[in-house]
Amino acid sequence: MNDVDADAASERVGAAEGNGRKRPKPGERRVQILQALASMLEQPGAERITTAALAARLEVSEAALYRHFASKAQMFEGLIEFIEQSVLGLVNQLGEREPDALVRSRKLMTLLLQFGEKNPGMTRVMVGDALVFENERLQQRMNLFFDKIESAFRQNLREAAVMTGAVTPTVDAQADASVITAFCVGRLQRYARSGFKRSPSESLEHSLALLLPAAHL
Repeated sequence: MNDVDADAASERVGAAEGNGRKRPKPGERRVQILQALASMLEQPGAERITTAALAARLEVSEAALYRHFASKAQMFEGLIEFIEQSVLGLVNQLGEREPDALVRSRKLMTLLLQFGEKNPGMTRVMVGDALVFENERLQQRMNLFFDKIESAFRQNLREAAVMTGAVTPTVDAQADASVITAFCVGRLQRYARSGFKRSPSESLEHSLALLLPAAHL
């Protein structure tokens, strides 16, 4: 992936907190809270995270958390916003930089799986494991995220089908996009539920060849 590097999407949340107890700059504490939440979600088998546990992790009071976020749901929304901006931003870059629709689809599948692999805490949010006991709107927003991913696949694959003279390009693209998106979600779920032991990009080239055959590129 020369044009789009999933590593770049990981840097903001993956940054380590500085040493010492200096007073955070405006906005810095919000980032630290989201970093801590994401880090706690990376622990295999982690149960529901409470604001008390999060505050203890940061060595602050729960009241200090609520000075930056109105609720825990708003904290999760901050993580979801990061996922949306990072992944969908890369999808937009693909659309601008890669003229071949099938190559674009292969890169989209790769970046989605690699993003999950590099951000295990985010993966638990993406597949809903971390949202089970949280506000329903959070899961709805994640569902919308994957609807947008499927739409991107569908648009790419329809373009490719038209170029190859397919009889029913729209129908074919819709079916293929659904299967590919379901495969990606399944790989991310397996990663989260294996305690982050089963890589979502396992046998990636084989998966790409099966779902988006190179013979058609």
